[in-house]
Amino acid sequence: QVQLVESGGGLVQAGGSLRLSCAASGRTISVYAVGWFRQAPGKEREFVAAFSSSGVTTYYADSVKGRFTISRDNAKNSVYLQMNSLKPEDTAVYYCATPRAPSSPGWVGHTERDYRYWGQGTQVTVSS
Repeated sequence: QVQLVESGGGLVQAGGSLRLSCAASGRTISVYAVGWFRQAPGKEREFVAAFSSSGVTTYYADSVKGRFTISRDNAKNSVYLQMNSLKPEDTAVYYCATPRAPSSPGWVGHTERDYRYWGQGTQVTVSS
């Protein structure tokens, strides 16, 4: 059974930083592309960042480029999203996700339908 568990969310002032974690069980995350998405109140879920199983290919939404960094620790079977220079508009529930099957080393998806397994989400609130 595949399970993804996000953590690290919280309340932070604008300009601050948070690091989100996504711990995987039931699969070796190093052979899967991983994506981060977010959903703000009253809005559709949107893509934030993703990288390929090899880590060579990364993709960021324009709104977070230069502020957010995705990384992984294969020994801990975990993926991280470092978020710096946070803005009130970054307030949302953040989700990590993986595809159904192992990914080609260079492949990265940036739409919801590219991903099959999702975590429960972690709330990030940025105050102004």
